Amino acid sequence: MQQLIYPAAVAFLIALALGPVVIPALRRLKFGQSIREEGPQRHLAKAGTPTMGGVLILVALTIPAVIFAGKSAEVWLALFVTLGHGLIGFLDDYIKVVLKRNLGLKAREKILGQIIMAVALAYIATAYFGRGTDLWIPFLGANVDFGPLYYILIFLVLIGTTNAVNLTDGLDGLAAGTTTIAAAAYAVIALVFGNQPLAVFCLALAGAALGFLRYNAHPAKVFMGDTGSLALGGALAAVAVLTKTELLLVIVGGVFVLEALSVIIQVISFKSTGKRIFRMSPIHHHFELGGWSETKVVTVFWLAGAVFAALGLITLVASQGGM
Repeated sequence: MQQLIYPAAVAFLIALALGPVVIPALRRLKFGQSIREEGPQRHLAKAGTPTMGGVLILVALTIPAVIFAGKSAEVWLALFVTLGHGLIGFLDDYIKVVLKRNLGLKAREKILGQIIMAVALAYIATAYFGRGTDLWIPFLGANVDFGPLYYILIFLVLIGTTNAVNLTDGLDGLAAGTTTIAAAAYAVIALVFGNQPLAVFCLALAGAALGFLRYNAHPAKVFMGDTGSLALGGALAAVAVLTKTELLLVIVGGVFVLEALSVIIQVISFKSTGKRIFRMSPIHHHFELGGWSETKVVTVFWLAGAVFAALGLITLVASQGGM
């Protein structure tokens, strides 16, 4: 048990220690967040808050993951996917914040980077780690072999998860808190499959996100930016692939799924009928504009994240007979 507590504790303490160093540095570099004028008006007060704080999470995650599970090739693969997405997010943030190009990286540039990581993840997992190209279907207890199409599925899992976490990162502490919960749940899932190194990685991820939350909770002193949100999504997706629970991630990460679906529904509705389903998407803004305080929205979404994580674990236990 101590071997599992240490990575989470070390990651948490590193994040706490880095905050007073990283946040002033970001402020001196003028890496301030710009706020969309079409968003909730009370968010305009957040303009100038240091962003790109995701570097803090990445350092706090990487050090304990390497120290406590550095002998595991799977952990290194998960780190590659995580840091790779963090690099994409960093470049996107840098272009938007420093070079003042609002759109950041072009869509094709982001997708190219994610394709490279998806291919590497799928190929190494199947060719070297014996994961196979089959997909486990929760509840049914069935495994369906997708063959070469599995590579496309991995890309969809990666791009879907990273973008969903990115959309969730719209309120102080929302993405950091929900990721902490999802990562803790995936630590349990990894342990169920007897994969302690991946459990260590997940606990380090949870500790790093929780430590970052100390500075990101309302009122936020720093934002993670795409540097953090894309990396967090990449980490969760990588662990889901390596534990062969890609579809279970849809349940464990239910808050992320709802956030992404709200945007998709809003866009389809507006383009087809000219009407909006939600006051504003992602859905956390819908509740804000409905009169909820930011802290109430975040707290309710954290609770929802805990419920989804519990449902995911229950689903795993109920379906284990067919795995």
